Amino acid sequence: MSAFRTHGRGHLNGPAVVIGTGLLGTSIGLGLRGRGLSVFLSDPSPTNQAVAVDIGAGLPLSRLGDEQPELVVVAAPPDVTADVVERSLAEYPAATVVDIASVKAGILADLRGRGVDLSRYVGTHPMAGREKSGPVAARGELFTSMPWVVCPSEETSPGALQAARALATDLGAMVTQFGAEEHDQAVALVSHLPQVMSSLVASRLQGTPIHALSLAGNGLRDVTRIAASDPTLWVQILGGNAAQLVDILHGVREDLNRLIGTLEDPTAPGARLDLAQLISEGNAGQSRIPGKHGGPPQAYSWLTVLVDDRPGQIARLLTEIGEIGVNLEDLRLDHSSGQNVGMVELSVLPNKHDLLIEALNDRGWRVLQ
Repeated sequence: MSAFRTHGRGHLNGPAVVIGTGLLGTSIGLGLRGRGLSVFLSDPSPTNQAVAVDIGAGLPLSRLGDEQPELVVVAAPPDVTADVVERSLAEYPAATVVDIASVKAGILADLRGRGVDLSRYVGTHPMAGREKSGPVAARGELFTSMPWVVCPSEETSPGALQAARALATDLGAMVTQFGAEEHDQAVALVSHLPQVMSSLVASRLQGTPIHALSLAGNGLRDVTRIAASDPTLWVQILGGNAAQLVDILHGVREDLNRLIGTLEDPTAPGARLDLAQLISEGNAGQSRIPGKHGGPPQAYSWLTVLVDDRPGQIARLLTEIGEIGVNLEDLRLDHSSGQNVGMVELSVLPNKHDLLIEALNDRGWRVLQ
C-alpha cells in the first residue's frame, strides 16, 4: 500500500465521459467542469441525465461526436459496473476507463474472467458521499480533501494509472493506492460495518413511542446518521463484499454474545470487570482513528456553550472565539428539549480549554463543562 498527495492542478486535459449521473457521477462532472474540462454525460435514466446537464455537470454524450475522450468514468451501480467497463473499453479504444464502485476485487475478477484487456482499466473508489442521493444532491467540491483509492491491477499501464491519479487530484482528493483485495478488506471494516451497525440500531426505533424518542440526544443521532442511506445501493455493496464483511461480523457476534452473557448476570464475579474491558477496548479502537488532517490521533477537550435559538447567535459565538484566538478542532450542534436554546459543543486543544471557558464567561456566554 502506498499513499501520496499531488498538489496543484492535475494532468487531465479532457474530454471526459461520465457514465452514470447519480450523486458521485454528477459531482465528478461538476468538479471537472469547474476546472475547465469538457465533460459528456450518459445515464440510462433520461431524467437523471437531464438534471445533471441542467446543473452544469456536462453535455449529453450525443454531443461528443467523433472526438475521442481521454478518460471514461464509470459511475454505474456495482452489479453492472463490469458490463459498462467492458463496453467502454471497446467503444473508446484510446481512453483510460476507471470505475468508482465501492467494491473492487469482484469487478476485477469478472473482467479478467471475460478476457478483457485490462491495460487501460483502473478500479478506483472515492471515499466520499452523502446520505442524499441523485444528481440534485451533487456538489463539485464533494471530493475535496477526501480519500480516493486507486486499485491498479498487474495489467494496468503506467499511463492509465497516471490518468486515474490525475482524476482524483484534479478533484482535490487525497490519493491512496491499494490492491483490490486489500481495499475490500479495509472498506468492509471502516465503511460497510458502520453502515450495517447503524442500520441495525436504527431498526430498533421502529414502533418506539414518540415520547421516548424525544429523549434522544447527539449519541443516537451520531450512531444512526448513515442509516438514512439508499437501500438499493447498499444491497449491491454488501452483496459484493459479503465474504469480507461476514468475517468481521463473526467477531462482532462473539463480542455481542460475550456482552449478553455478562448482562444476563451483571452482579456475577468478574462481570463488572468484563463490562469495563469491553468499553476500554472500544476506547482503544476509537483512539486509532486518524485525527485532524489525517494526522495521528489527538485527545481534545470539549465544552458546551448555550446560545439563544435566534438568528446570528452561532455566527457571533464563532466570531468571538476567533477574536479570543482559539482554534476550534470540531463543532457539533444540538437543541435543548423544551427550551428555546441551542447547545454548541466545541472541541479544542486541552491547553486552550480553560482559557476559552474563562474568556467566553467574561463575554457573557453560558458555558457548561
